[in-house]
Amino acid sequence: METFTTAVDFLTTSGARRIGILGVSKGAEAALLTSVHDPRVDVVIAVSPTSRVWCNVGPGFDGEQRPYRSSWTWQGQPLPFVPMDDSWTPVNPGSGPVAIRGWYELSEQSFAHLLPRAEIPVDRARADLVLVAGGDDAMWPSLRFAEQLAERRRSAGTTAHLITRHDAGHRPRFPGESPAPASPHFLYGGTPGADALLGEAAWSHILDRLSNTAPFSY
Repeated sequence: METFTTAVDFLTTSGARRIGILGVSKGAEAALLTSVHDPRVDVVIAVSPTSRVWCNVGPGFDGEQRPYRSSWTWQGQPLPFVPMDDSWTPVNPGSGPVAIRGWYELSEQSFAHLLPRAEIPVDRARADLVLVAGGDDAMWPSLRFAEQLAERRRSAGTTAHLITRHDAGHRPRFPGESPAPASPHFLYGGTPGADALLGEAAWSHILDRLSNTAPFSY
């Protein structure tokens, strides 16, 4: 996590008066965790987020992908995480792109005993929190994750702002962005139209929070 807190160091020493982090998917995981560990972060925009820490994606520093290990360390210690259940198989196996949401959902069930320690404690973060998630996300259940994050904040008496569309996928597109290209490996869910509409709906809230000009509520 020091990769990101060092960036916050640079911004603050360079005269930045307000620090915001926007992260998408795994980047949202990093953004949320940074706000937990660094109170200088003023706002987090978490797009297609997770509510908990997951295992590595790809090889670690040792060049190995297995055994699974945490994606993140803090002060040299790995953060508690949820591994993947490798017994999962795609619903429609073949040579085309696949939806891996079911892999994450199975892993939640298989490693349910690890979930509590792996939760991202956003209730401890000082930052404002904007969550953007599509209900048709085929990569992981980001809307359910975003709702868990918002509930965690609400239960602690803090706030979050959740913007969603039931028909949008993993890759919302903000005004001015072109549609996301298709992947030969993964299905992301949603449609170009729905993804653009979710990004458009979220855009004004994102700008407001980055400039700190709007009242904030759950």
